[in-house]
Amino acid sequence: MPQRKIIHVDCDCFYAAVEMRDDPSLQDVPLAVGGDGGRGVVTTCNYRARTFGVRSAMPGGEARRLCPELVTVPPDMARYRAASQQVMAILREMTDLVEPLSLDEAFLDVTDVTDHKGSATLMARHLRERVKQEVGITISAGVAPNKFLAKIASDWRKPDGLFVITPAEVPAFVEALPVEKLFGVGQVTAGKLHALGVKTCGDMLALGADALIEKFGKQGYRLFEMANGRDDRAVVVSRVAKSVSVERTFSQDLPDKVACETVMPALVADLNLRLTRKGRHKPIHKLFVKIRYSDFSTHTLERVRESVTEPAAEDYQPLLNELVTNTERAVRLLGVGVRFREDEAPTTQLRLFD
Repeated sequence: MPQRKIIHVDCDCFYAAVEMRDDPSLQDVPLAVGGDGGRGVVTTCNYRARTFGVRSAMPGGEARRLCPELVTVPPDMARYRAASQQVMAILREMTDLVEPLSLDEAFLDVTDVTDHKGSATLMARHLRERVKQEVGITISAGVAPNKFLAKIASDWRKPDGLFVITPAEVPAFVEALPVEKLFGVGQVTAGKLHALGVKTCGDMLALGADALIEKFGKQGYRLFEMANGRDDRAVVVSRVAKSVSVERTFSQDLPDKVACETVMPALVADLNLRLTRKGRHKPIHKLFVKIRYSDFSTHTLERVRESVTEPAAEDYQPLLNELVTNTERAVRLLGVGVRFREDEAPTTQLRLFD
């Protein structure tokens, strides 16, 4: 079996990049998409704004306190979807094995691609150049033998970067990798690992699989596999599914229900991208909203809505109103989705690696 070659591409500050592309006066200012008004939250921001400490999901008021010169613009999801479709079309010219994760990132399996001398590095370079020339934004790319490492690599030299981890480099790379870089390791898990004296993947290997499984259960085995640089998940193009959903875990908790309403259009746009990929003719049976609060309690609410063919943010508002009874409670994760009639389950993209 040939060595797998995976590319992960991630658009740099995507919404802000589209705004700067379309309005050159925004290119040299600290810019945030969203966050306007008294209680809105920042959807994303450019790198100039990030130097002031502005981050996505941050309340607009706090962002302006950190950066008094901050320029804010309202989200324009139609333009972002159009740019995303351009990017995804370029990726699919390289290979059919493309797994979109959201509007602005995707995995590609280029193992069997013979163009560009069969070099995944040259392919990634080509994709970055085409997106810059044809879409007018930059993407960062990571190349590695598996999805886990490719996603880490794409973030290594952001923005507008390319980082390659060859199979021979994997052991040394993961040995020095901080545990916080591992998928699924948040503050709580990182704290538990630090308490065991584990700060890097090398420390995790020294601790051993048995100790990790005893402490973390099934997650312990997955952590040990990642610490070895192993990830056998395939790029998932399609599978039969009864539901399609997207969810986002915020690096900074959303402060209240109003903030949830602010990010809802972006979530629904990502959801519609997934639905478009595999045929919107499949009948929707239910809509649902998932929410996880800062105390990690998780709640899901769904309702039959068979009249909906293309969900909009307002379609989810009644569910959010019913689900969120304490409007001032901080939210860690927010998700939206649809369920299909069981006799009409579509073949659709599902896998998330957020």
